[in-house]
Amino acid sequence: MNNIPRLNVIVLISGEGTNLQTLIDAEKAGKINTRIKAVFSDRPKIPGIKRANRANIPTHCLTRSNFPNRAKYELELASHIDSYEPGLIVLAGFMKVLGAGFVSHFQGQIINIHPSLLPRYRGLDTHRRVLEAGEEKHGATVHFVTEELDGGPRIIQYRIPIKAKESEAELAQRIHEGEYIILLQAVAWLASQRLALEGSDVILDNQKLESPILIEGKHERSP
Repeated sequence: MNNIPRLNVIVLISGEGTNLQTLIDAEKAGKINTRIKAVFSDRPKIPGIKRANRANIPTHCLTRSNFPNRAKYELELASHIDSYEPGLIVLAGFMKVLGAGFVSHFQGQIINIHPSLLPRYRGLDTHRRVLEAGEEKHGATVHFVTEELDGGPRIIQYRIPIKAKESEAELAQRIHEGEYIILLQAVAWLASQRLALEGSDVILDNQKLESPILIEGKHERSP
């Protein structure tokens, strides 16, 4: 890929690891110029760890309860990650909020996938909250991570109309499908050195993004 070195990637997960699987498959197919060096989890025996094991990717589980406080937990986590010389850290369904020290240590190197059209609906239970609010559209966002929860500069979003009488589970599944698309695109841009964070600005192809790139889903809203 134009002689650009492969980007060392660390993935942090807490559950199924379907976004991780998307990255594994894309790397194997040569679609992204990455090398997934390790997968970290805050929960033992989750399906995502099995996915990493099948791909022969080193895995580590660091549970918060084994440390006296968050600061020591994050110091240990950062130390382990540093040993892999990462160029990018992907939070792919990682359910722990990372503190200022950790984020500052890896400034500009962490991206997160969040299931809403940020800045709307930060935090948890986004699908339920969107449906309860009677929203017409919903989506997902990939953003750079800062100290502000779900508040970092946005890179790319996926948006779909909500169907009439759609259940939370149905909506969540459709949003997951979009997550795979935009996460893969963001990582591909970073791995090809087309995307960067400069201060608080997202730079794509040497141009500042005034708003996130928007991918419209193909699903039409039911009458």
